[in-house]
Amino acid sequence: MNGPTASIAEIAPRLHRISVAMPPEFIPGGFSFNQYLLVDEKPLLFHTGPRKLFPLISEQIAKVMPLNQLRYIAFSHVEADECGAMPEFLAAAPEARPVCSDIAAMVSMNDLVDVPSIGMADGDRLDTGNHQLVWKSAPHLPHGWECGYLFDETSKTLFCGDLFTQGGTGGQALVTGDLVESSETFRGQMDYFSHTTNTPALIEKLASLKPELLACMHGSAWSGDGAAHLRKLGRSLATT
Repeated sequence: MNGPTASIAEIAPRLHRISVAMPPEFIPGGFSFNQYLLVDEKPLLFHTGPRKLFPLISEQIAKVMPLNQLRYIAFSHVEADECGAMPEFLAAAPEARPVCSDIAAMVSMNDLVDVPSIGMADGDRLDTGNHQLVWKSAPHLPHGWECGYLFDETSKTLFCGDLFTQGGTGGQALVTGDLVESSETFRGQMDYFSHTTNTPALIEKLASLKPELLACMHGSAWSGDGAAHLRKLGRSLATT
């Protein structure tokens, strides 16, 4: 039986996509777990991946920088693939801090780990040195009361978590083709959206950022007119 395999690719200057491909023997149809490493004066990792994949993921990070130099370990909402390996990363990078929504910090993270979290309210900012990031709260989009996203204003990257989830083992690191069709096909098989009444407003909130790179957690990252792509997703969600 083939096991999970990991790779790393630079998808923008000093921004790396780490992807763990899960073969069909592990997850039907194959799947991928992505983490994003921003190498800066205070390096940031978005998503930890599941705890059991920590050795694979940390090995990829070590190809780019020493693990103990991480300063921020961020995630969108509390799930194993988002923050399951947080204790392992904090042990490997003693000066790092968890970064999440203020809700996630209050109800989960401040109890799950001993390192105090940086709990971010909507609009709060994070400085990594050469990059300025802002937190955008998005409760229940696609799921989780505590859900939110980081937007890198410097590179115009939206770390968009479970939005645009694609099936399969990861594909190309960065694509420009339409993601909505493939992600909506996946959602049709396993609908992971809460379909909150606030979905249209939250989609528009993210679209107004005018991202140029969508750092998806599952599948390829995407480059192009992010506002148009988000609005296309919003129209599809409104009809199903």
